[in-house]
Amino acid sequence: MKTIAEQLQSVYQAIHNCAAECATEHKTTLLAVSKKHPAQAIRDAYQAGQRAFGENYAQEAASKKAELPDLPEIEWHFIGPIQSNKTRLIADTFDWVQSVDRAKIARRLNEQRDTSLAPLNICLQVNISLKDNKSGVHPDDMMPLAELVDKLPYLTLRGLMCIGSATDDIAVQQAEFSTMQQLFSQLKDNYASVDTLSMGMSGDWQLAIKSGATMIRLGTAIFGSRGN
Repeated sequence: MKTIAEQLQSVYQAIHNCAAECATEHKTTLLAVSKKHPAQAIRDAYQAGQRAFGENYAQEAASKKAELPDLPEIEWHFIGPIQSNKTRLIADTFDWVQSVDRAKIARRLNEQRDTSLAPLNICLQVNISLKDNKSGVHPDDMMPLAELVDKLPYLTLRGLMCIGSATDDIAVQQAEFSTMQQLFSQLKDNYASVDTLSMGMSGDWQLAIKSGATMIRLGTAIFGSRGN
């Protein structure tokens, strides 16, 4: 079996090759999705050069963060659905929150962020599939939410995140990513702090890079199968 360091290097190379093949002008970074993996796995990836880690569960992430106080450059990204009763823990634990999709959550994160810390970096999650059972702000409501986040003093608007439809239909994936790219361009034109388009996971990350993603989210390719 390959080590985490070896698997991570393979992922870095694959991202580089994809960007070169697509002749992209933007840089794409990797968010290592470490949910359900132990703190030691994060340490191994960090020692191999990875700095940004994505977690879906606030309590799990807080526990792992407490085990890794000696990793000064680590970035913790929250990427899961946000419950109102978890906003304080999220505000205390994370450097980025990529799944803000409503005003109430944005206001709570702002109010509960420790003012001695740097502002929380925020991505708005867009419901790009337009399905009622999926998280995310409707594309038509993105700009009003962005305007609110931009005005909150302890938040910094950084960009957009989406979870594409669970499909192998390339046309559907391409249409969704194209819409995200357009929304991202619109946001960048209005806010100087915006620089992040987080989209693409294990089944569609190559197309996401081609479609303008500045960050992709991969876990199993780095850490292997998740625990229960």
